[in-house]
Order: sequence, then structure tokens, then C-alpha cells
Amino acid sequence: MSGDNFHFGDNVNMHGGMGNTGMVKNQAVAPDSAAVSPELEAAVGELLRLVEQLRGHVAPVSAQAIDDSLPAISSDGSTPPQERHRALLAVAGIATTVGAVGQPVIEAVNKILELLGGR
Repeated sequence: MSGDNFHFGDNVNMHGGMGNTGMVKNQAVAPDSAAVSPELEAAVGELLRLVEQLRGHVAPVSAQAIDDSLPAISSDGSTPPQERHRALLAVAGIATTVGAVGQPVIEAVNKILELLGGR
């Protein structure tokens, strides 16, 4: 392995000349992290369906809290991960208060959290 050259990141070599400006960036663009997988999209759709059913079993103030959380959950992936996580946990907490009726919502939230990798 002796004599091998490995370069990571930028490498700038200047040999003479005047007024040298700029730098060639030989880096790949990261994949679009905001892209939503079809599996995640389906899981969010299922959660939204279940939450609609859950709303009839909770107090109006809890229904309002669910409504306030939905934009962060159903976004296109542009919501900051911590805000989406907070919204999912809020919905799961409300679902917990109604016992067995809320169990499918809790399971749907857990599936989404798993798909997000705990983000």
C-alpha cells in the first residue's frame, strides 16, 4: 500500500501564474434527503386515515392537538425531523389515552418512526 495516494475532499495545487481564483469542486451532490419513499408515504396515509377515526373518540381539545400536529406529519419531507418526531409522539400520546381504540394509531406511528430511522 506504500506509495498509494488517497485524497478526500478538496485538493488545490497552484503552480505559478497570476490572478488565480476559484477552485474546482470534485464532489458529488448528495441525494435529495427530502424525497419520501413510497413505503413512508403509504404509512403516513394509513396514519391519517386512522387519526380521522380516532378524532371521534377524543375530547375536542385533543382533536385540536391532533389537527395541529398533522401538517408536520403529512408534509412532503421538508419538515425538520425533530418537529415531525414531536408531532408523531403527540398523536401517539393522545391515542394512548383512549385505550384499545387508539392502538392502531400507536402502531402506525411506530411504523413511521421506524421508517424514519428514529429521526
